[in-house]
Amino acid sequence: MIDTDGARVWSVPMRTRFRGIDVRDGVLVQGPAGWGEFSPFWDYDVPESRRWWAAAVEAACAGWPAPLRDTVPVNVTVPAVDPDRAHAIVTASGCRTAKVKVAEPGQTSVDDVARVEAVRDALGPDGAIRVDANAAWDVDTAATRIRELDRVGLEYVEQPVASLAELAALRRRVDVRIAADEVVRRSADPLRVDLREAADVVVLKVQPLGGVRAALEVAGAHGLPCVVSSALESSVGIAAGVALAAALPELPFACGLATVALLDGDVTSDPLVPVDGALPVRAVTPDRLADVAAGPEVEARWRARLDAVRG
Repeated sequence: MIDTDGARVWSVPMRTRFRGIDVRDGVLVQGPAGWGEFSPFWDYDVPESRRWWAAAVEAACAGWPAPLRDTVPVNVTVPAVDPDRAHAIVTASGCRTAKVKVAEPGQTSVDDVARVEAVRDALGPDGAIRVDANAAWDVDTAATRIRELDRVGLEYVEQPVASLAELAALRRRVDVRIAADEVVRRSADPLRVDLREAADVVVLKVQPLGGVRAALEVAGAHGLPCVVSSALESSVGIAAGVALAAALPELPFACGLATVALLDGDVTSDPLVPVDGALPVRAVTPDRLADVAAGPEVEARWRARLDAVRG
């Protein structure tokens, strides 16, 4: 069981604005199996957030399935920054795969192309580049943008349009793989989303899908190549993503789990950051909770949210 009276609320600023947020926060809870994280974004309602709570309970009370590998290859994530900054992020990362944010509000296709070209230059010809539009485009726009960006060679495009029907229509018009993210994790039943005509890859995120075991069920239901990605968690939450990636029978793509670098701080003095493009499979002890403790207003807001999802 979890004593939520002992839950710890954390808050750290982002190094660069990402997913429209400047500060990342959440709750850590401890149980007999270790620590779990509950950190749904604020645009998730109570029913959706219950899956995030289930993931925290699993981590704290049950632990995770036995790993099939000791390390997990990861990509570097490049926010919607200028080309010079994008180049520097990739160069410093040690990763051979980069995920590049595109379609940022207030930016243009020229900005996207320049960023992706800088990333290609930093990776060299053999590195892999994937882009994520977070469902920002319509089908016609997506087809045009993907062709522009694919001049540098794309591994896949993540959630370029919003709906299943749009994904299927777009997939018939482009040669680049399509990866499904939001259309799965924000579905009322991720197991029953019909991706057969809509996607070539499925993105798995532990918290939005309800835990490592639930995400493994989603992977099995769709039978597509999987990429495990983060929800911008602290290292405690990232450890759950690594556990999922380590438990998948096959792992054909680098995973989007190297996102602790986007945070200006962490809950642990031994964060899960990549070495030579990979993360180790291990538990995390949050020994910096006092340093990243949220203020009273943020703490009260999270405790009210905990009460709501457990009610």
